[in-house]
Amino acid sequence: MPKNSKVVKRELDDEVIESVKDLLSNEDSSDDAFKKSELMVDDQEEKDVDVEEGSDVEDERPAWNSKLQYILAQVGFSVGLGNVWRFPYLCQKNGGGAYLVPYLILLLIIGIPLFFLELAVGQRIRRGSIGVWNYISPKLGGIGFASCVVCFFVALYYNVIIGWSLFYFSQSFQHPLPWDQCPLVKNASHTFVEPECEKSSATTYYWYREALNISSSLSESGGLNWKMTICLLAAWVMVCLAMIKGIQSSGKIMYFSSLFPYVVLLCFLIRGLLLNGSVDGIRHMFTPKLEIMLEPKVWREAATQVFFALGLGFGGVIAFSSYNKRDNNCHFDAVLVSFINFFTSVLATLVVFAVLGFKANIINEKCVIQNSEKIIKLLKMGNLSQDMIPHHINFSSITAEDYNLVYDIIQKVKEEQFDSLGLKSCQIEDELNKAVQGTGLAFIAFTEAMTHFPASPFWSVMFFLMLVNLGLGSMFGTIEGIITPIVDTFKVRKEILTVICCLVAFFIGLIFVQRSGNYFVTMFDDYSATLPLLIVVILENIAVIRIYGIDKFMEDLKDMLGFSPSQYYYYMWKYVSPFVLLCLLVASIVQMGLSPPGYNAWIEDTAMEEFHSYPTWGMIVCISLMVLAILPVPIVFMVRRCNLIDDSAGSLASVSYKRGRIIKEPVNLEEDNTSLIHGKSPSEVPSPNFGKNIYRKQTGSPTLDTAPNGRYGIGYLMADMPDMPESDL
Repeated sequence: MPKNSKVVKRELDDEVIESVKDLLSNEDSSDDAFKKSELMVDDQEEKDVDVEEGSDVEDERPAWNSKLQYILAQVGFSVGLGNVWRFPYLCQKNGGGAYLVPYLILLLIIGIPLFFLELAVGQRIRRGSIGVWNYISPKLGGIGFASCVVCFFVALYYNVIIGWSLFYFSQSFQHPLPWDQCPLVKNASHTFVEPECEKSSATTYYWYREALNISSSLSESGGLNWKMTICLLAAWVMVCLAMIKGIQSSGKIMYFSSLFPYVVLLCFLIRGLLLNGSVDGIRHMFTPKLEIMLEPKVWREAATQVFFALGLGFGGVIAFSSYNKRDNNCHFDAVLVSFINFFTSVLATLVVFAVLGFKANIINEKCVIQNSEKIIKLLKMGNLSQDMIPHHINFSSITAEDYNLVYDIIQKVKEEQFDSLGLKSCQIEDELNKAVQGTGLAFIAFTEAMTHFPASPFWSVMFFLMLVNLGLGSMFGTIEGIITPIVDTFKVRKEILTVICCLVAFFIGLIFVQRSGNYFVTMFDDYSATLPLLIVVILENIAVIRIYGIDKFMEDLKDMLGFSPSQYYYYMWKYVSPFVLLCLLVASIVQMGLSPPGYNAWIEDTAMEEFHSYPTWGMIVCISLMVLAILPVPIVFMVRRCNLIDDSAGSLASVSYKRGRIIKEPVNLEEDNTSLIHGKSPSEVPSPNFGKNIYRKQTGSPTLDTAPNGRYGIGYLMADMPDMPESDL
């Protein structure tokens, strides 16, 4: 080596150092954070860049004030009206305590794994449902739009139920309660009980006639019910005010709306256990009927309840988790919220059947008194012999046990003539077997039971305020499932979009506050969500496991959580959950095909419900609801497939810097990429196109012996590469 070679090398090194100094001195002094940033580029870790920051800076995305606020939001969304008026009914109908076994098994197989999956993708990508699925595969971007459509359909009628609860809440501040007794009708000659009420009951009459003023069929509109219209408007105003600032406003309300129902349920449980007959109700509830467990229908209904109880597919779970920090332990959240949901359902079941046991005991006592009077008349008329009656029986203070003893004796002695006597068997189990759910439970059965409570107005106020809060908690998640994806995708102002969404929903929702509105609620509840949501969740599972790649997803989880999730989730996501979901989809389609499409209409003359089939236009509406909900999936697929829009939209094909963060920018490799060195702001710099780990040196840049993703890697651009596969977009 020549002697002067060291001098030459030193001069070259000095030149390199001077070039670096010149490069750094030309940068804007305000971009210190940018100079410290690093862009890690590697074929295996393309999506490990902060993709969740997408087109917004991470600092600009709202975040939860605390972990508690986030958990309460997820609990408020998942714990809804179905936990109070659907789960107890299914539990009673499908084997009592034995129903909890299939429910828990399915919670572990499809509930927690799929809930964990939605939490993870939302937290990883930090976008609403549209952005999440568009990122994983633009061809499946329609999944997010389908979730938004389903959320909108559900929000339309779900807020009507909140309106009904508000009406009953407003009517509870009086004593006696207005549904305590049947109203009296006066005419010129005398006063009599309203016939429709006399044929049914005071609470049933109040619900159908005073509250809904219901028509006799779906086709008979009957005009708007102004009382319910005002309540619906109030419900939408409450939702709008709570959601107008996003999680910054709704998050604070969660402390009350999510916790208050538990206070009420505990108060009702304590009060209910002190009532006569409550233990009979709870015993009846949890007496297991193991033979029913083997029926496929029980497992189908348990799977459906698990699916909808956690709010899977709605997009609300993804939206809420997208406001989390990237390193949040979403696995703990998934397990915690799932079991809170389950124990809430069990608590609500205890409350419901403690109260229904009390109600059944009161009805049974009335039955005993009325039939005892019949027996006394039959004894006086000589139709029954006094010798048949045991000597210790005293009809003036007869118990249910004594009456059943007398009833059995008379039935054996007067076997042939027994039916003509008109006596009834007064068994408390017969009353408890009359399963009720939904509005029948909340606005009729439970309401009737509360009329017998001491201080009944207080309990009525508490109960309906609880229903309002349960409904609002679910509505917040449902509306967030609409607002967040649209704001993330189309960059509209959240306040304006929230107001517009609530206004449109209110005006469309007027169909539910007609006199025939209750029938439309039934229609939307049966057809707008069940099948579309099942399809959406199946596609979500396929998108993550097959297209994104389950191995890559497990690596992402390890990166986020700081530990590797159990292999249990690997096998659940890859094999078990898709199979169970497909079985549930097929079973739901078969069930829908076997069940005649129709509704229960209230007939004023008979004061009874009567099944009516949907008219032709009603069937068209039912089919349209299902088609419209799932239509975005094939539309977006075909649009992407045929390249009708730029396939790079919403992808990570182009990024640029802003305060050391990654933000989307149009790719324009035609311009001089040295603009960053010449003092332009980072957001103005055209972004390099992501490709393999192949780099080309920038024209005129100094030779730096540094890794391309190191501090000085900004002097290099990646070589142009072919388009990435869909799974990498």
